[in-house]
Amino acid sequence: MSGALAPALIPDITWQGAGLGGRQVLVVGACGALGRATALACAAQGATVVLLGRRVAALEKLYDEIEQAGGPQPALYPMNLEGATPADMAELGARLQEALGRLDGVVYAAGRLHGLTPVELYEPEEWLRTLQIGLNAPFLLLQSLLPLLAAAPAARVLFALDDPALARQAYWGAYGVGQAALRALIAITGAEWSGHPMAVMGVQLAPMQSAFRSKAVVNAPAGIDLVPPARNARLLTGLLAQAPAEWNGLVLDATKPPAE
Repeated sequence: MSGALAPALIPDITWQGAGLGGRQVLVVGACGALGRATALACAAQGATVVLLGRRVAALEKLYDEIEQAGGPQPALYPMNLEGATPADMAELGARLQEALGRLDGVVYAAGRLHGLTPVELYEPEEWLRTLQIGLNAPFLLLQSLLPLLAAAPAARVLFALDDPALARQAYWGAYGVGQAALRALIAITGAEWSGHPMAVMGVQLAPMQSAFRSKAVVNAPAGIDLVPPARNARLLTGLLAQAPAEWNGLVLDATKPPAE
């Protein structure tokens, strides 16, 4: 269940513009480049989007942008994942249960990379903060949202992932460890959800233009073309709309550009 899916299988299923009308989607990390683009893309496809992020001003700006574009009225949920406790996540689930009753999709686009640092110099507090966002928060989120996901006809949970060959290199520290562990969590959860209509997947995306990327890769190798966040967001919305249940527990290789 943990192997990567052939890139050629992705364009056929995700590039047909099926739409997300009537669906309810939570975007975690909505203040970042990928989260923001995904929220806009989901709303443009007709989804009611819950925007979760730590910067209230950025969330409000995104809220206004969605409304001005004519999308369904979104919802805001400010939360700093670094300090989120199990009680905070349980409250998130309870509030969404009361307001929405179900979730048709979740996109986890949050991440923390303070900088590339050797293990011997890594500050323990920074290690814990990074793993909190990269691993602990996803686990707590899955637990708290399970009743809402189970209430939907075919909920899809997508975790944005980096290239494991890159994240395992020297100095990637807690971020690289979190990426490896998150892949295991996806496979384990997928196996436990086998036979259910809901599905969890990892999506290894193409290198993207973002502040996060510039912090991680100071001197990018020649020949690597960074894609705009909207490209990856478009692919994620397609997966929310059409990814089959058989992909439950898989990591999808979405690094190749799909045919238009």
